[in-house]
Amino acid sequence: MISVVIPAFKERAIAEVVASVEQALEPLGSYEILVVDDGSDDDTGERAAAAGATVLRHPTNIGYGNALKTGIRAARYPLIAILDGDATYPAERLPDFLAEIDRGFDLVVGARADLGSHDSLFKGMARWIFNRVAEFVAGHRIADVNSGMRLFRRAKIMPFLGDLSGSFSFTTSQTLIFFSQGCFVNYLPIEYRKRSGESKVRLGRDTLRAAQILVQTILLYNPIKLFLIAAILHACGAVASFGLYLLWPRWEVFATVLTFVLLTSLSLFFGFLTYPVSQRARDVRNLRPPEP
Repeated sequence: MISVVIPAFKERAIAEVVASVEQALEPLGSYEILVVDDGSDDDTGERAAAAGATVLRHPTNIGYGNALKTGIRAARYPLIAILDGDATYPAERLPDFLAEIDRGFDLVVGARADLGSHDSLFKGMARWIFNRVAEFVAGHRIADVNSGMRLFRRAKIMPFLGDLSGSFSFTTSQTLIFFSQGCFVNYLPIEYRKRSGESKVRLGRDTLRAAQILVQTILLYNPIKLFLIAAILHACGAVASFGLYLLWPRWEVFATVLTFVLLTSLSLFFGFLTYPVSQRARDVRNLRPPEP
């Protein structure tokens, strides 16, 4: 019925996580637990296997998203749950996620209600900005754009698996693609616990990577939103420079106003030009046969 995919890279809590998943799913029938050991140089894989999981191994570390893709491709069941191997997510809530899938949702995401208590000021601000941009692109409220605890239908993700990020932004790209494809998405509030072991996230590096993935996903699935963001920024520049022109009426300032107006117009023009192209490309992607 359900395959649980757990990416793991040097996770000392992996046996505890596997045991908690088994305890949650044992009363529900058929399930499998796939731990993808993403190039760990310790005994992560051995401890996962001893706890009862099926272990898939990468010879080197190739990233969180790529580990998830390996597990999703190997999964035997039509429903796939993912969660991290660091004991931050409450595996005992998996039956609640299954109940939401039974209601007709294609993707159920655990929204980390107490996430702010784990974030630094800078990380919290970056997360807030990132969420707002993602909501603008998706056209929906997003309670948690990159939560690592999710349950979804395998058939829904397979046609787009190659477009998903191979890094920590896998979940962000999945959220945006599912919304762009008209899938039914729901959020369940969950507890987010202090992780066991050292975090693999590097704030500066991974924030830049996440921004890159966000732009790539927008260009693939909804490019008009990217041009609208550019148009809004250029329009703000035009208004600001016009205000400066009223105070300091020089030709250089007026030329700046005209430049921003031109850039705003060009952004809108190219945005509306790409809309039918992106719709046609989406139709072609929908006809693309999914991976087996």
